Amino acid sequence: MDKKEEKIIDKVISELLGMLGIDGTFEVIGKEEGIDVVLDTKDSGLVIGYHGDTLESLQLILSLCIAKKVGRFIRVSIEVGEYKKKRMDWLRNLALTTKEKVVSQKQEIVLPELKSWERRVIHLMLQDDKEVSSESQGEGRERVLVISPK
Repeated sequence: MDKKEEKIIDKVISELLGMLGIDGTFEVIGKEEGIDVVLDTKDSGLVIGYHGDTLESLQLILSLCIAKKVGRFIRVSIEVGEYKKKRMDWLRNLALTTKEKVVSQKQEIVLPELKSWERRVIHLMLQDDKEVSSESQGEGRERVLVISPK
């Protein structure tokens, strides 16, 4: 990401937050796979929404707005009120406890109602595991994560 893109990204984020009436400050951190936006606002509950639905939508909208301005897709991840940090800790615990159950019971376990990024996190946590494998099955909102013994 060059300086020109950084300015464009900052402007797009500022404009969108302004249109939504969200007061606060943000920091953009460039990553290999996209950008992280760390948002500091008193409106964190509004930004996160029910089970993170609003946050997920806002990330997609920002990614699309930025892509239109810079000419390429850049994945946006927004951290607000430590929501994702806490969720990552919960996902780590879920992956470990589910793995233990799969190994001890010697049968697959289905994890429903995870968002796509959450399924991805668990896939990455278990990708090199010698005892279990993970696979997403289904379509749309019915998509689930299946953890199976190897």
